Amino acid sequence: MIILLLCTSLTLFISTLVMIIASLLAKKTIMDREKNSPFECGFDPKGSARLPFSLRFFLIAVIFLIFDVEITLLLPLASIISFSNLSTWSFTGAAFIIILLLGLYHEWNQGALEWAY
Repeated sequence: MIILLLCTSLTLFISTLVMIIASLLAKKTIMDREKNSPFECGFDPKGSARLPFSLRFFLIAVIFLIFDVEITLLLPLASIISFSNLSTWSFTGAAFIIILLLGLYHEWNQGALEWAY
């Protein structure tokens, strides 16, 4: 077991050393204004390369992700009902649902779920 650990450590050390040496010896490119500008088929760029992104759309996506994770944590409760005490199971399920509903109420109260201003 110790031999395996030593061989693995030696291999990791040698590969890290080779990558560091290769990084130091590699040819460095000189960055100038033309290389840092966006490429548009030889034409000068007319505007920003990034399009504006709707903050409302991002907020709805984050809210969906948070509630989706909470639902994913709630789903295994159905499979452990036969292994646990009914009062413990119902308390845990009720706590998750209350947290979910409080989060939904807060987002609704803040106006995050409304598309129109």
